[in-house]
Amino acid sequence: MKYLKASEEFTRLLHIVEELRQKCPWDKKQNFESLRTLTLEEVYELNDALLQKNFQDIKEESGDVLLHIVFYALLGAEENAFNMATILHDLNEKLIYRHPHIYGNTSAETEDEVKSNWEKLKLEKKKNHKSTGILSGVTASIPSLLKAYRMQEKLAAVSFDFPSEKEALEKFKEEEQEFLTAETDEDKKVEFGDMLFSLINYGRKLGINADEALELSNKKFKNRVSNMEKLCDQKGLDFTNLEPEQLDNLWNQAKKMD
Repeated sequence: MKYLKASEEFTRLLHIVEELRQKCPWDKKQNFESLRTLTLEEVYELNDALLQKNFQDIKEESGDVLLHIVFYALLGAEENAFNMATILHDLNEKLIYRHPHIYGNTSAETEDEVKSNWEKLKLEKKKNHKSTGILSGVTASIPSLLKAYRMQEKLAAVSFDFPSEKEALEKFKEEEQEFLTAETDEDKKVEFGDMLFSLINYGRKLGINADEALELSNKKFKNRVSNMEKLCDQKGLDFTNLEPEQLDNLWNQAKKMD
């Protein structure tokens, strides 16, 4: 009885999407390629809602993402490739397989042990596929900052990691020095990337997700610029036509408004 209402609504959704596919001119034209960018947009909108911790928006955007999953299931069924039942079945089996500390005899008392088991099981599962490397599961198209973090996280799960934060910090300092002494533009770009990579890793060792940390700084910076613009309006100033000293003064005032 606990999930009866959810099951009823989900079944209703499946029927609605199928009917739209048959009758709506827009839905009739959609395919995997046309929906891909729209799906990305919906995921980013959900991401914004999560960052703002707006529960109403999280609920709405989660529904929009779910709609896309249901649509992909319908497209898959049309190609006799997969359907919603096989998607759910495979997902359930995967969750059980990757949680042997719950559904099997494996022991995992900490979050790190769970992550380590998860990565080892994923790697074992891929041994019969072409891409069997430890990092083969890192999606190529995800943003570079997140990709670096995920690669480091996966290697740490199989014990390829710095012993402590101290060694990770030393590596960052080493990369920083190499960047500062680089001579050509190409070398500077390469070394800057290495420096960023090592800084992301240092943050990870401290328990900091670099993408989340950067987003906090982005929000703070955007808010301060917005406050600077408000101050300009109050003072009758044109933000785009101020001297550097005036901008610095406005920035300092905006910081106090955080």
